[in-house]
Order: sequence, then C-alpha cells, then structure tokens
Amino acid sequence: MTMGTRVYLARLAGLSVFDPNGDRVGRVRDAVVRLRTTNRPPQIVGLVAEMALRRRIFLPIGRITSMDSEAVVLSTGTLNLRRFEKRPNELLVVEDLLDRRVTVMPESGDGPGAMANVVDIGMEQNRSNEWLVTRVAVREHTGRLARRGHVYQAEYERIRNLFGPTDTQGTSNLLALLEQMRPADMANALQDLPDARRNEVAAAMSDRTLADVLEELPEHDQVEILVRLDRERAADVLERMDPDDAADLLAELPKTEQTVLLDLMEPEEAAPVRQLMNYQQGTAGSVMTSEPVILTPDATVAEALARIREPELSPVVAAQVFVARAPSATPTGKYLGMVHFQRLLREPPASILGGLVDSDLEPLRPEVTLAEVTKRMATYDLVSMPVVDGSHRLLGAVTVDDVLDHSLPRDWRDRDALTNDEVATAVQTAAEHAGGGPRVEP
Repeated sequence: MTMGTRVYLARLAGLSVFDPNGDRVGRVRDAVVRLRTTNRPPQIVGLVAEMALRRRIFLPIGRITSMDSEAVVLSTGTLNLRRFEKRPNELLVVEDLLDRRVTVMPESGDGPGAMANVVDIGMEQNRSNEWLVTRVAVREHTGRLARRGHVYQAEYERIRNLFGPTDTQGTSNLLALLEQMRPADMANALQDLPDARRNEVAAAMSDRTLADVLEELPEHDQVEILVRLDRERAADVLERMDPDDAADLLAELPKTEQTVLLDLMEPEEAAPVRQLMNYQQGTAGSVMTSEPVILTPDATVAEALARIREPELSPVVAAQVFVARAPSATPTGKYLGMVHFQRLLREPPASILGGLVDSDLEPLRPEVTLAEVTKRMATYDLVSMPVVDGSHRLLGAVTVDDVLDHSLPRDWRDRDALTNDEVATAVQTAAEHAGGGPRVEP
C-alpha cells in the first residue's frame, strides 16, 4: 500500500484475509477507529477478523501489506488469538458509525450544515505511516420516504456529530452490508451489536431474512429478538422458519405466549409446528423436518430433479427424495422408500421413481432417541433418515444438521461459550502458523 491511497472501510467487510503463504485465515468483519483527544483526525488502528468457530480477533494495521477489493493480505502468519474487545477510546466502523446521522458543514465554512447518514468511512496513510480518517461518504437526508438522497463524499473536517449518541444511528446501510452475507454470518454479526442496536436491525429485516437469521442464533438471542417484535410480526416470521426450528424457538417461550403465536399463524403453517411440539425432547420426532422432498411413485426422475433444484431447499434436504403414496403432505400415504440424488443423476429422465426406490433402510419411529438416530446415520453413512408412524405413513425426516444441532452443547452458537483451547485447536487448522498472546500493535 502506498501513502495517499484511500481505502473505504465498510467495503472491506466480508473480504478474505490471507497470510503471506496465500492461506486463508479468516474474513474481515470490521475496522477499529481510535479517537484522539486533540483535534487530529481519528486513527484506524486495525481490522477485526473472524476466524474459525466464529471467533473475532484484532489485526493491527501495521501487519497488513495490502487491502483491495479482492482480499486483505498479512505480512505475518503469527496471529494474536485473544478475542477482540473494544477499548474505551475505540469505535467500530460498521457496528458504531455506519448509518450514523451527521451534519455536513458547507465547504465555505459559513451557513447551516446539511443532515446526512454515514455510508462509509475513508482512510488515508500519512507520512508517519498512520492511517487516518480523511473522508466520509454520506447519503443526503431528504426527510421523504419516497425519495433517497444522493451519496457524496465530504472531508472529515466538515463532519459534525460523527461520534455522537447512538440514537442518531439508522439501519439501512448496515442492513445492505449484512444482506450480502450468509445467514450464519449475519447472525454472527448481530451477536456483536449492543442489544438495542441488534434488536433494531433485526426488526428492520424482511420476514424471510429474519427467519433465516433466527435459525442461526443461540436460543437466548432468538427469544430476545422475537419478544421485541409485535405479535403479528413475530407470527409472520415464525411462519417463514422451518417448522422444526420454529418449534424449538416456541419451546423457549411461556406456554401462554406459545398459544397466542400459534393461533396468529396461518393454520396450514402452524399445524406442523404444533405436531412437532407434541413429541418428547431428544427424540427423532422432536428434531425432524416435516417438509422433506416427497413425491409419489408415479413421478419421473425429471420431476424429482426439478424439485431438488429449488433454491429454497437446503443441500441436506435436497440430497434425497422420499417416495410415498398420496397424499404427499405429511403425514403421507404409505411410505415406500427413498431415492438419493446421485441415483437420479444416473437414470433416464423418464424413469419412474417407483422402480428406483431404496426400501432396504428401516425407517425411524418418532420416539427413537437421538443417540440411536446418530448411531444409525453413522453406521450407514446417511445424511437423512425417514420417520414414520405406526401405519407406516411418512411424518418427516431427520437430517444430519438436525442431529448436529441437538448433539452439540445448547450454547454452541454462542461464541462467548467457547474455550480458548477450542478456539486455538480450530484456528490452528485454518492457519497453521497462528499463535496466542496479548494484543500487540506495531
């Protein structure tokens, strides 16, 4: 990086971080701004990177050799694995400054300022090799819902209230940044926000996006966000969650609240959730998905392949088709067997599923324990197993991600629950040269 190069920090979020050998060691999540007591511009002292097991660490700016639109490259493979924590005189660009309402003073210095919202923060390197905030990209505040103001840049000296109270912070630009991430990464980013900010951003998400994110959050965060929504909105979000995840979340609420939300949901969406909540915890019935891919035996391979190509299906659900007699909604008619997608790829498109089913696998009953489910899936190298009732009707399927979710400790999604040994082991796999120690800056 050469002196005078301007880097916009929000654009770095999500980029991969590589060590000098070209090995990927993490992903950029934010940038650290250090405030100073003098009138000098704030200093960018480093980036926050997310490593294995969702652990966030500090990368000193002096150990970064390049930053561009493709990646961030480090000068060393030795990393400090201590969890990043903000110091009293530090702020984060994405978490604290993005969407902040500021006043932009006229270039002449005379007259009233214009209201705007922060879109990005630009930094440049001075002769002392310090990276300083020199520009702020803002969106003009029009005060009209129907018209968005134009985006422009202003010198840092013209910006007022950039470091003001957090109640001047909106959500639109942070949402735009988050929506470029996968749901698991979005959930991870939400966990790092202050409670009030997290709830505000979550409430601004679409129902579909919020449903996907809730499925990736620890139970206590799920509950905290859901109870902050009005009940009609909460019911809409629950309808868009997978029934098994919605059932797990509702199980964390008081019985009276469960009843209210289930009654507000559309009957066809609430029915599978109610059914799942009737099964005893720790059984196949309590963790299964009630919406696997189900086709009748007269369906063709071409129809099956079209179904598993549907983008809303997760890879593990799309890995196999379950074949049952009509009706094909759970509980189905008599369950006949399953066809793995690899078998579908090898067969002529006009072939009938009834002639391809694998019926040798004994289905699960809903009362089977998770320990037994795990043993059977491991024994036969399966990613999914059917669950049937006493009449051999298909009730749903237990997938490998269902088993993992319920086999790991309840707080496995909560990064604060991870021990240093767990993090060190995982990070060592991702970056063999990583090492621990106190936070070090150049």
